Amino acid sequence: MRPSGRDLNQMRAVSIETGFTKHAEGSCLIKMGDTHVLCTATIEDRVPPFIKGSGLGWVTAEYGMLPRATNTRMRREAAMGKQGGRTVEIQRLIGRALRAGVDRVALGERQISIDCDVLQADGGTRCASITGGWVALRLAVNKLMKTGEVKIDPLVDPVAAVSCGIYAGQPVLDLDYPEDSEAGVDGNFIMTGSGQLIEVQMSAEGSMFSREQMDTLMDLATKGTAELAELQKAACA
Repeated sequence: MRPSGRDLNQMRAVSIETGFTKHAEGSCLIKMGDTHVLCTATIEDRVPPFIKGSGLGWVTAEYGMLPRATNTRMRREAAMGKQGGRTVEIQRLIGRALRAGVDRVALGERQISIDCDVLQADGGTRCASITGGWVALRLAVNKLMKTGEVKIDPLVDPVAAVSCGIYAGQPVLDLDYPEDSEAGVDGNFIMTGSGQLIEVQMSAEGSMFSREQMDTLMDLATKGTAELAELQKAACA
């Protein structure tokens, strides 16, 4: 039995509220159970120096957690003078995951920055950030297309992410914190709406796993990301 009472292949309740902030070109509040992430998209008429003049667009991301997103208060990274290694790793993951679903030629030489701020954490914050980040990106691109600044839709497929793992000897979908903290195997799966893999992060957290178990987790992730992609499309309709 899972701590939440969910079936092994059952996602947490997911909701996506778009237009959550006033000023961003695209924004949403995504809730995956008790993990809540605010995602905003900002369009900028500039690109990093290494692609300037190439005609290619760029999508990048920043990630952070509010001090009381967790059970105990964390110091703001700005107060410590630098970002932690975990933060840097996650925001790089979000950026490259979202870029995988973008036709950068069609986007044109502009940058869209995705900010993911974790308001409340209960496991799976990077997955929620990627899934919500795509919605914010979609809404920002919709504005570019509406004004005619972009002629061809540069978003080739929704991008969503979900965690899966081995908890109490059983493969489970969408780990919350009690499961994540005790899982023998933990994995993050990033996929497109059409089921193509973008990235898999998977590791043993106390017990090894077999090829058969990995395939089972992949099947669970495929189910979960397909459900998330449908929610993304509905939110942006």
